[in-house]
Order: sequence, then C-alpha cells, then structure tokens
Amino acid sequence: MSTENPAPAPPTPHALIRIPVRIVVLLLILPVRMTWDALKVTARFLDRAVLRPAGRGLALGARWLGKAVTWPFVMLWRYVIVAPAVWLYDAVLAPLGRGVGWLLTRTGQGLGWVFTGLGKAVAWFFTALWRYGVVAPAVWLYRAVLAPLGRGLRWLLTGLAKVLVWPVVFVWRYGIAAPAVWLYGAVLAPLGRGVGWLLTRTGHGLTWLFTGLGRGIAWAATGLWHGVTWAATGLWRGLAWLGTGVWRGLAWLGTGVWRGLAWFFGGIWYGLAFALTRLGRGLAVLGRWTLTALAWPVVTFWRYLLVPFVTYGIARPAAWLWRRVLAPLGREIRDAVGICWRAAGFVSRAVGRGIAWAVRTLLVRPVAWAARNLVGRPVRWLARHLVRRPLAWAYREVCTPVGHWVRDAVWAPARKALAEGRHATRAALASARDTVRRARQDVRGLWPARPGSRRPDTPSPTLSSAAMAPPSSASSALDPGSPR
Repeated sequence: MSTENPAPAPPTPHALIRIPVRIVVLLLILPVRMTWDALKVTARFLDRAVLRPAGRGLALGARWLGKAVTWPFVMLWRYVIVAPAVWLYDAVLAPLGRGVGWLLTRTGQGLGWVFTGLGKAVAWFFTALWRYGVVAPAVWLYRAVLAPLGRGLRWLLTGLAKVLVWPVVFVWRYGIAAPAVWLYGAVLAPLGRGVGWLLTRTGHGLTWLFTGLGRGIAWAATGLWHGVTWAATGLWRGLAWLGTGVWRGLAWLGTGVWRGLAWFFGGIWYGLAFALTRLGRGLAVLGRWTLTALAWPVVTFWRYLLVPFVTYGIARPAAWLWRRVLAPLGREIRDAVGICWRAAGFVSRAVGRGIAWAVRTLLVRPVAWAARNLVGRPVRWLARHLVRRPLAWAYREVCTPVGHWVRDAVWAPARKALAEGRHATRAALASARDTVRRARQDVRGLWPARPGSRRPDTPSPTLSSAAMAPPSSASSALDPGSPR
C-alpha cells in the first residue's frame, strides 16, 4: 500500500443512511418550501400594495372628513365668537376697566388723603388734650402738692413713732429681756444640768439592775432547756434504735420469703420459656423448609427463564435497535430537514427571481411604458392647459386686483377711523386726568403745607407737559403703535 495515495476509507453506516434520507427529505421539503415562499411573497405584496395604501387612504379620508365636519365649527368659533370677544376686550372692556380702575384709585387716594388728614387732626386734638389737660396738671399736682405733703407726713410719723415707741423699747430691753437672760444663765441652766445629771445616773443604775436580772433569768431558762433537750434526745434515740432493730428483722424475714417465692416461680418461668423457645425454633425451621419447597419453582422460573428472556430477547435488542438504527436515523433526518430546508430556499429563491424577471419584462415594463406615454402625457397636457393656466390667470387678473381694492378701499379707512377714535378717546381721558389733577391741587391749596411736602402751587413736570402738549401730540405719544 502506498503512503502517498492511501485507499479511501469504507463508508460508515451513518453515511449509508445519510444520502438516501437527504434525497427523500429534499423531495418532500421542496414543495413545502416553495409553497411557503410563495405565500410569504404574496403576503408581502398584499401588505405593501393593498393593505398599507388602503390604510393610508382610509386614514387620510377620515382626517379630511373630520376636518370637513369640524371646519364650520372651528371657523364659527374663531371668527364669530373669539375674534369679536378679543376685539371687545381689547377695544372696550380693557380701556373701560383701566379707566374705572384709575378713577377708583384716584378716588381712593383722595379719600385716603382726606381721612388721613382728618385722623391726624383728631389725633392731634386728643394728644394735646391728654398732654396739656390731663398729664401736665397731674404732674404739677404731684410735684407741687402731693410730694411735699408726703415728705411732711413721713417726717411727722417718724418723729411720732420715735416719741411713742422709745419707752416701750426701753422697758422691753432693760425691764424684761435683761432679767430674763440673767435668770436663764444663772438659775435655770445650772438647775437643768443638775436634774439631767441625776436622771442620767438613775437610768444607768436601773439599766445595770435589769440587765443582771435578765441575764440570771436567761441562764436558768437555758439550763432548763438543755436538760429537757438531753432527756428528749435520749428517749428519741432509744426509740429509734428499737424501731430500727424491729424494721431490720422484718426486712430480713420479708427478703427471705421473697427470694424463696422468686426462686420457685423463676424456675417455673424458665422451664416454660425453654419449652416455648424450642417449640418456636422447630416451627420456624418447618415453615422455612415449607416456603422453600413452595417458592422454588417460582424463583427458578423467574431467575432462569423470565429474566434471561426479557434481558436477552427484548431489552438488549431494543437498546441495540435504538442505539444503532433509530437514534442515527433520527439525527440524520433532523440534519437533513435543516439542510434541505436551506437548499429548497435557494431553489425557491432562484425560481422566484426567474418568475419576477419574466413578470417585470413581459408585463410591468410594457404597462409602465403605455401608462407613461399613452396616458400620462395627454393627462398632463390637459391639466396644464385646462386647470393650471386658467387658475393662474384668475389669481393674477381677478383675485389680486380685488384683494388690493379691499386693502386700500375698505381695510385702510377702517383702520384709520379706529385709530382716530382711539386717539380721541385717549385725548379725552388725558384731559380728564389733567382736570382731576388740577382739582386735587386746588383742594390741597386750601390746607396748610406740611413740613417736607411739595407746595400745592408747584405743578408736577408730567402734569405741566401733558397740559401744555396739544391733544394730537399727546395721543400720538401715548400710542406707540399708531402710524406717524
């Protein structure tokens, strides 16, 4: 045998099973895969060409239908309700509210100034009344009358107390306190110390007497107790020795009787136990041999016939069949299904591409050329000449001049009239504010000037400039959005 060109190895049993299995599986899988690919392509075509455009069309139709239904209500809300309401708020309510607010503010300021002045006058009156009608007289009365009177009364009462109390104090100090102190120190204290010493010694003597008497009584009682205890102890020990002897005799007698009875009945029990034990052993041997004689055929059949038949006739051939035939066949079928499914996919893709090329070449391109050249061009020419050009002419020649005329003849005069009315209203409001300011200044001129305040006859710069400016210039200055 040559080492450069070795002989091919013989095919394995798996290789012998693999080739026919894959051929059979490919023949069975190819129609299924082509049918599956055809259904998938059809579903994609329906999704892209039918379902999605239909859904977009339905959504667009629903959107335009919703707009067509809601458009009148939107226009009604926007141009019939909202726009007039906004114009009414901006042109009428807001200026009116600002005017009313300014009027109420100025009225409140005037009333506040009036009530402030009135309150200050009332407060000044009551302050002066309290200061000069109550406090000043009370202070003068205290300083000029009450304080001197109180100092005189204090001096008088102090002297009277000294005159009346001195004899009492002298009598108490030298007639009562001094003799009482001498009596306590010279008589009562020594007498008390003597009585205390006498009572202490008497108590010590009585204590010694009663202590000796108690010790004698305790010694006699202790001796008597010891005698009684010795007699009782001896009597108890004698009785205990006698009882112990009697108990030991009875115990020896009972033990002998119990041992005799135990020996007698123990002999009887051991005899019976020996006899029953021998009888049980004999019965056990007899039963074992009987069971052996009865079970031997069953055991022999199970061990030498049934187990070898099941093991070598069923289990091992079935295991060999599963391991050598069924398992390799199942694995080969599984691998063949996967490989053939992919191979059928390639074949189905090639067939699909051929069908697509044929449909595109024989059907789609001729139809597209016919639609583009035979239908599209005439339709575009008709749309250009019948729709776009007339609409452009109408917008340029009709709508544009009409819009310019509406802007110049209707909208501009209306804006101008509204601006003039707004300017006149603002000028009237400015003149009214000027009149109110002058009236306030005239009212302030009637009251005396407060320290640090501006004189009433000095006009404010804003008031003088607003009063000296003409109405048109003032209104134009107040309206930054008006046309110059």
